[in-house]
Amino acid sequence: QVDVEESGGGQVQPGVSLRLSCAASGHSFSIYSMEWFRQAPGSEREFVSRIYWSGGNADYADAVKGRFTISRDNAKKTVYLQMNNLRPEDTAVYYCKPHVWELSDRVYYWGKGTLVTVSS
Repeated sequence: QVDVEESGGGQVQPGVSLRLSCAASGHSFSIYSMEWFRQAPGSEREFVSRIYWSGGNADYADAVKGRFTISRDNAKKTVYLQMNNLRPEDTAVYYCKPHVWELSDRVYYWGKGTLVTVSS
C-alpha cells in the first residue's frame, strides 16, 4: 500500500505561479513514474504531465507546455509541478498518480487532490 499526499494548491490571480507537491510513502515499493492529472468542474479528468523516475524524462499536455515544469526528488519520493503564468482555465483539482513497483507488480494509486483556483 502506498500513501499519496498532494499539497500546494490555493487561490491565485492570473499570471501568478504555484508549486504543487506530491509525496509517495509506504513500504517495499519503487517508483516507475509519477503523473499529474486535473479535473475542472463539469469536465473529465485530463492528463497534465508525467515524469519517469529513471532518467527523469517528462511529458506535458499541450495546454501546459512552456508554462508548467515537472521535477522529482528521488530521495523524498516526491514530485513537483511548477505552474507559471497561471490562467483561469487552469482552475481544477489536481491529482497525483504514482505508478509503482510492488514486488513484480506495477500498480498505480491516486491522491485525493489539491484545488487550484485561478481568478481575478
